[in-house]
Amino acid sequence: MFVPLAGPGERVPGYPAGVRHRLVRVSEPLDLRRTLAPATMAWGRFLPDGWWRPMRTPEGPATLHIRRTPDGVVGSVWGAGSDWILDRLPSWIGMEDDPGAFVTAHVGVAELHRRHMGVRFCRTGLVFEAVAYAVVSQKVTGKEARAGLAGMVERFSDPAPGPLGLRLPPDPERVAAAPYHEFHDLGIEKRRTDTLRRLAADAARLETLASIPAPEARRMLERVAGVGTWTSAETVAVTHGDPDAVSVGDFHLKHYVCWHLAGEARGTDARMLDLLEQFRPHRARVVRLLEMAGPYPRFGPRRPIRSFARY
Repeated sequence: MFVPLAGPGERVPGYPAGVRHRLVRVSEPLDLRRTLAPATMAWGRFLPDGWWRPMRTPEGPATLHIRRTPDGVVGSVWGAGSDWILDRLPSWIGMEDDPGAFVTAHVGVAELHRRHMGVRFCRTGLVFEAVAYAVVSQKVTGKEARAGLAGMVERFSDPAPGPLGLRLPPDPERVAAAPYHEFHDLGIEKRRTDTLRRLAADAARLETLASIPAPEARRMLERVAGVGTWTSAETVAVTHGDPDAVSVGDFHLKHYVCWHLAGEARGTDARMLDLLEQFRPHRARVVRLLEMAGPYPRFGPRRPIRSFARY
């Protein structure tokens, strides 16, 4: 259940008057940090006072601050998109997800689930920012992806509302209009650049995908050249809170799954899907649990960090 906390003229401890707030009362397990982590992307951050996240909503830019209180979870918002966010606050913190619906006879997975019942799938409803994040992360190391995303925020964004001086996610109009060399300077090669610009040019239509079921949204996303099954799964896991969206093609996930479910140090996507089939429609939930179970054996050198500077 969620209720208004304070109107524009009513003070909430720690916040100035005029900031809009909403309280979500939480009586079930909720691991807020792990639930929000997938939605943090390159523009949110965890600080000692809670989670901060700038965003571009259909009603305008906004910054959301989420913190735990004795009564539940409080969301405080700055900017034109405040009402849009506050209406959807329960989905942001995973309260529309139902971990209790997942039941399995697999002893190890059932124990992981029992220990991590508070890890939920959040639902942001913001498609372009999620698919853009996934595209920049395609087939590169985490360090390369973070550098490219940080550069996009610096080059194609604006200051976010609120007290921290955060920056909004990239503006799709500016991404669509930018020439390739601006992305090349950020370490994003032409293939990913072309995909980003195609998506950005169609950003308004993409946002409507948040209102349709996740499988259909994935099919629509995959009609865009450069968006495959990995990218669509990474997107709807965050935009729709889909607990069944498995990121086929991920470098690590197949090894996590095969190691923890079958004791196999190396896996394939086909083997991973075969092992996960018994958990449908919670396959992505199981993958997330297995990632928390510990590392898998790793062999050989790490993938090198590439630089486009000399080209």
